[in-house]
Amino acid sequence: MSSVLMWMNSLIWKFSPCIELDTSAIPTRKKVLTESVNGESLRTKWGSCDVCVEENKVCKCNQGKDDEVMAIINENGEKHIKADSSFTHSVINMVGMLIGLGQLSTPYALQNGGWASVFLLIGLGIACAYTSHLLGKCLEKNAKSRNYSDIGQQAFGVKGRVIATTFIYMEIFMALVSYTISLSDNLTTVFSGTNLHMPWLHLTTSQILTVIAVIVALPSLWLRDLSSISFLSTGGILMSFLIFITVLCTAAFGGVKVNQPIPILQLHNIPVISGLYIFSFAGHIVFPDLYKSMKDPSKFTKVSIVSFSIVTILYTSLAFMGAKMFGPGVNSQITLSMPKHLILTKIALWATVLTPMTKYALEFAPIAMQVDHKLPSSMSSQMRMFIRGSLGSIMLIGILGLALSIPYFQYVLGLTGSLVSISICIIFPCAFYTKIFWSQLSKPLLVLNFVLIGFGSLCGLFGTITSFKSLINTIQNTH
Repeated sequence: MSSVLMWMNSLIWKFSPCIELDTSAIPTRKKVLTESVNGESLRTKWGSCDVCVEENKVCKCNQGKDDEVMAIINENGEKHIKADSSFTHSVINMVGMLIGLGQLSTPYALQNGGWASVFLLIGLGIACAYTSHLLGKCLEKNAKSRNYSDIGQQAFGVKGRVIATTFIYMEIFMALVSYTISLSDNLTTVFSGTNLHMPWLHLTTSQILTVIAVIVALPSLWLRDLSSISFLSTGGILMSFLIFITVLCTAAFGGVKVNQPIPILQLHNIPVISGLYIFSFAGHIVFPDLYKSMKDPSKFTKVSIVSFSIVTILYTSLAFMGAKMFGPGVNSQITLSMPKHLILTKIALWATVLTPMTKYALEFAPIAMQVDHKLPSSMSSQMRMFIRGSLGSIMLIGILGLALSIPYFQYVLGLTGSLVSISICIIFPCAFYTKIFWSQLSKPLLVLNFVLIGFGSLCGLFGTITSFKSLINTIQNTH
């Protein structure tokens, strides 16, 4: 499984001994990629390094050639790593980045949007492959751009960087809320029949189970050496693929009749499900790292086409199978609709429960590093750990409280996709590329980019409004 270690990109910078501590370097909610070079060391990224995270020591990183990932000095100050990801390796990486939490909701989205909405799913996959190509062109234009926020700055200056970074942090936060809701929903099913009651704590059994699970995951936020939790990324990736496989096996061997009706088109639901669909393709903030890790970056566009084709086929297959298996009763998370007596269902449920628990420390790593960077260099490492861990714990408790207050997975996920993901995946890449290459663009390409910006803006606007209204109405009806 050494090749699996290449997935989930934010570890490219999170777990290196030396890191560029900049808000532009932020991982995405569901793709934390580690890069293994001949099975020995983690790959890092871009830019000059100013601070070694744990010891606050100045270190010097070589700004190499364009075909290199920025070399780092390891703990012994000896090893430099070059970009050497092959085409196949890069495809595996990108597919691993894209497969995640969004796959759970594709059957629900197809059932509620109608089978004709599959064209929207496929169209968004094509659009996202195209915008990933645009990001590659922006990186090719300016070798100094090393990450998504750098491209924003290249296009629109400091404002571009601030906007891109803000949206990235928003996506991390909202995705973690979605992960926690998913954790709560699946824990309730895993421990169905369990009745927990604490007189001094006015929480339901489901809420108590979720609190316990988050408490179990909480110590990972206090780990001093972030590289020690790199194994969590591999676990999260394997869980995502395990969920996919168990659903496929249930359709094939689970004794469920795959004959439920799917409506042709339910136009009024399209704004909401567009957010669910686009969330499933969200991975663009880590594509620059993949580009920089390639031995031959000129093949990045082909990597994007192959990867998005694979993922779109997988999502489409899963969406149709789930909708045909469970019809109108399909849950917003396919694992919650699977037959409870099957061992495959138990495996899928536990995989869905464990996935969020592998994400917390990884997703909070950039925030922890920013805090560490701001602390006085004279502060002891123990005090740094205490401050970082305390801040992470407070934020996680806040996310837990929000998730328990609004336990409506499909609306939160749809809102995340419509409000944030569609901007990161479609609107921003088109805007960045158009601004950077304005004088070189042909009229057809210019029109295409503006059409995508307009389409993304409309989908984002209507999807955000519809998801937000649905969320508010559901909360009001519940209470």
